[in-house]
Amino acid sequence: MPSSAHFGWSTGVPMIEHMRGSTSVEAESVSRAMAAATALARELRLRVDDAVVIHNSNRLALHLLPCDVLARVAPAEHEVAALEVEVALRLGDTASPVAALEPGVEPRVYERDGFAVTLWTYYEVVRPDLDFPGAYAGVLHRLHTGMRSVEIATTHFLDRAAEAERLVMHRDKTPALAEADRHLLLSTLQSAREQISSRGTAEQLLHGEPHPGNLLSTRDGLLFIDFETCCSGPIEFDVAHVPEEVSTRYPDIDQVLLAECRRLVLAMVAAWRWDIRDEFPDGHQHGRHILSLLRQGPPWPALGPLIAK
Repeated sequence: MPSSAHFGWSTGVPMIEHMRGSTSVEAESVSRAMAAATALARELRLRVDDAVVIHNSNRLALHLLPCDVLARVAPAEHEVAALEVEVALRLGDTASPVAALEPGVEPRVYERDGFAVTLWTYYEVVRPDLDFPGAYAGVLHRLHTGMRSVEIATTHFLDRAAEAERLVMHRDKTPALAEADRHLLLSTLQSAREQISSRGTAEQLLHGEPHPGNLLSTRDGLLFIDFETCCSGPIEFDVAHVPEEVSTRYPDIDQVLLAECRRLVLAMVAAWRWDIRDEFPDGHQHGRHILSLLRQGPPWPALGPLIAK
């Protein structure tokens, strides 16, 4: 069956599902995953004559036809979709700009033949409005407003920073990282964390990675996807993931905190690029580029444009 890379779930621009290190579903498992998803969909009375692979990273994304449903499939033992389903359901109740689960079936994580499967609405993508940065800032603000009304247990954003720090500290996990670069990343992660903590800013539920690869332009407007990265923290941590022309349109941002969050995010992403398990395309080249930016010093660039490099 044909395979293609997509922005979000259904466009033609390459998508980066997560910035942290991840491994794709193994080739020999793809056919089994597809069979599990199609069999499950048929059991749920969805008509499936074909399944097209949209994306294969830490999860397999399939467009099921002609029922026009998106199935996301991953090995059950590695799946964290329950959080994503819960967040999507809760935010859907607040009219937040999020991609919806498939309304024709029970909204939950299904297990079939060793795979965890979730079923989502499939969105055809349209060209964004001319004022895309303003619209992007607006829907991110709406998302954060909706998230403030939702209480869900998640990790803290600094726990994710600590994970990146542990990668750098353990040479067996990042063997190709040069010692000078290792020292730079450790000092950056530690100092940025301390500076952020000292601000004492209010925290809330966050998307975790609301970069352009996790935003769809649809006939229903701009919609966020991929909520398995949700965490708690200041909104500036989320805003650090978007292009600068978007962040300048986001209201009431602590600019000092935003700069430190950008520095932290850059160091975290650089650390993931040296993870021995990382399969990011040209990962070491991407990591070296971010390291050079960290050496140059402020102003720290926004992450958004860098994920496409």
